[in-house]
Amino acid sequence: MNEALLSEDGAPETPLFRMSTAMKHVLSIDQGTTGTTALMIAADGRIAGRGYQEITQHYPQPGWVEHDADEILERTLLAARDAIAASGARPDVIGITNQRETIVLWHRDTGKPLARAIVWQDRRTTERCAELRSKTTFIAERTGLRPDPYFSATKIEWLLKKPEIAFVARNGRLLAGTIDTWLIWKLTGGKVHATDPTNASRTLLFDINRLRWSRELCDIFKIPMEILPEVRPSAGDFGRTVTSFFGKSIPITGVAGDQQAALFGQGCFVAGQAKNTYGTGAFLLLNTGSEAPRAGEGLLATVACDAQGGAAYALEASIFVAGAAIQWLRDGLGILQNAGESERLARSLESNDGVYFVPALVGLGAPNWEPRARGTVVGLTRGTSRAHFARAALEAMAYGSAEMLTVMAKRSKVKFESLRVDGGASANGWLLQFQSDILGIPVERPDMIETTALGAAGLAGIAGGVWSDAAEFIGTRQFTRFTPAMTRESATELTAGWRRAVRAALVWARDPGDEGAGKKAPGKRAGSAGKKTTRTKASSAKGAKAAKGKGTKGKKSAR
Repeated sequence: MNEALLSEDGAPETPLFRMSTAMKHVLSIDQGTTGTTALMIAADGRIAGRGYQEITQHYPQPGWVEHDADEILERTLLAARDAIAASGARPDVIGITNQRETIVLWHRDTGKPLARAIVWQDRRTTERCAELRSKTTFIAERTGLRPDPYFSATKIEWLLKKPEIAFVARNGRLLAGTIDTWLIWKLTGGKVHATDPTNASRTLLFDINRLRWSRELCDIFKIPMEILPEVRPSAGDFGRTVTSFFGKSIPITGVAGDQQAALFGQGCFVAGQAKNTYGTGAFLLLNTGSEAPRAGEGLLATVACDAQGGAAYALEASIFVAGAAIQWLRDGLGILQNAGESERLARSLESNDGVYFVPALVGLGAPNWEPRARGTVVGLTRGTSRAHFARAALEAMAYGSAEMLTVMAKRSKVKFESLRVDGGASANGWLLQFQSDILGIPVERPDMIETTALGAAGLAGIAGGVWSDAAEFIGTRQFTRFTPAMTRESATELTAGWRRAVRAALVWARDPGDEGAGKKAPGKRAGSAGKKTTRTKASSAKGAKAAKGKGTKGKKSAR
């Protein structure tokens, strides 16, 4: 048999599809919370093929969220094969990005999961995290995180209390890992048990200053270090797939957690570059360079990637409600027929006329951290229309993002020079122009919004020779650029109005009310006319008309 048709493991390479070999391609696997997306990305930046497979969500108890790890592998392979088939090309390398913090435990010998994967959203270890409150500072200094069920350590600790899993651990046959580690183990036929620093930094077990697992942290959670994966650079060698999966053995050369992959995919390789994902909430990351920043004020410190795929650092923040406010206006109030209508309505107004919306529909996150806060609208008058509500909801996304980026810059002592954006709401040109105006810096939207998969492809492609360096990789992308068109005086006045609205929401949240408030009046049912109502005077619109909100249209620039 021709040796050129033999894989690394000696099995014959049998192409699953008729392949084109004219250009190199990266197979990027984006294993997310609700499903797996696979993209075949060509060296010129084109998406040559796409596949998607949904995964099942399991909710065995209130607050518990689980996934079937075997199903994740199965659906990932289906999505990847669909992408390869659609492209008509053969992947040269593979990049993996994944939902972070979700944890899998499996048997080293059989490769079988010993329980369902516990998902990052799972809250079953809330009480255990409360017990760790006295160790918050100790943990934060080493990990950049705080004890919370969100992260992996208490999930592993909980699973290790199961007798059948503890037995496997005592016999030295237990392996643990986040979803990237699980996929790498299975794709390489059990030859590689590894992760990268971005995923390791989300476990509460990884010292981000020393870039290694911490014995002290493992002792706190009673987790044996030997079950944890080897930590390898995000752009590097993670082994090769077994031939049977894709018809040939393919090197895995790039791995990163989803948000850090998105940061890389946006080209934020150096200190001072930031990205914001406008989804249901907003997720911000600011690259702070080679030194770990101080966590605090609701911000987390985490490991990111530099231009070579080595370790860098970032600050993270999340805003609970962003695009969800537009969904609420559409589905809850019926003010909008569709989300896209919000842009037209916002453009119909010359100013916000003093109307502000604090979308604390599930409480306020960073930097105020007030779970009792609720959605608050101020400045209403007889002249207020649905356009004001739509504009106020869009403005709130910009104000909240600007507020967090300001805190980030202050804590990291880094001046950010631009903001790159993605997510569903980034399609709204009015929002991005207003965001640029409030920040006073350019805002850039990429031509490809799947930046998470793109980041994994970039890491893999740089390590695997598809692109010579990060500059060539990001040079395949185009960005629509929004530059400030508002005076700083006007932006400051508008921001002051927002802060005043937030203070009003906080005062309401922290006011215990009159003695006996909330009790049912005699003879009245809860929710009946017996309830006390209050009226507020319209807030002053002073300064609101200074900002016309018309801005300039985004201009395309190739990078």
